[in-house]
Amino acid sequence: MARRQILTAQRPARHPVPKALRGWVIPVGLLVLWWTAFHFGWSSSALLVSPAAVWERALRYTASGELKAALGASLWRNLAGFAIGATGGLVFGAALGFSRLFERAVGPSFHTLKQISLFAWIPLISVWFGLGDAAKVAFLSLAAFFPVVLNTFEGIRSVPREFIEVARVLRFDRRQMLTRVVLPSASPSIFAGIHLALIYAWLATLGAEYLLVAGVGIGNTMIDGREHFEMDLVIFGVIVVGLVGFTLNWIATRVEQRLLAWRGRSVAQF
Repeated sequence: MARRQILTAQRPARHPVPKALRGWVIPVGLLVLWWTAFHFGWSSSALLVSPAAVWERALRYTASGELKAALGASLWRNLAGFAIGATGGLVFGAALGFSRLFERAVGPSFHTLKQISLFAWIPLISVWFGLGDAAKVAFLSLAAFFPVVLNTFEGIRSVPREFIEVARVLRFDRRQMLTRVVLPSASPSIFAGIHLALIYAWLATLGAEYLLVAGVGIGNTMIDGREHFEMDLVIFGVIVVGLVGFTLNWIATRVEQRLLAWRGRSVAQF
């Protein structure tokens, strides 16, 4: 009996749902519910459009080149803000993690600033940078900055003391201590911060385009659809935003898995 339980525990779990179909339950369910609500007239509001109308709008918007222009502008702002914020966050977080003096000097101020809502900076940013791309990139940089700083700081400070003691016994110099002990130990936390920064930057891109309305972008497209009561355009924009967010998250996950492959796989297999 005990042997059978051990063999059962060691046997890999079988998933009844094929891997290619996982994650499609909610999207397909929402699509069916949407089509059913429109087909049977559950709502008489003109704001309830059919999936076919959204598909036709998507084809027209893509063929005209408007989607390419709007999405290109949003992605450019997103990647520029992410690059600036993540780079600054790595430098600042490393300084906090390595220097006790720097942490005591600026740490309390930083931990106070991180409590301020990101959108509370919009009025100040709009005064300093206007309503154009510079203001939006500055806003996105803030969105990416804080998660990278916090995770870099925590990763460096969470290096086990035993690792440091072993490195000292082996007489590692500063460079070896950094490259062979600190960075490998802190890298999972650092990459988690970068991953979060990429997600937050994309979410902030839409917020910046909503509040700083000057210019072209996928957020501005959704605003235009709302103002003209073109719900097919609004829903199409929501779908595009979700697909882009999914793609960015997928890319970040694959890069993280590739660079941190030495950690091995998690105990929980999905």
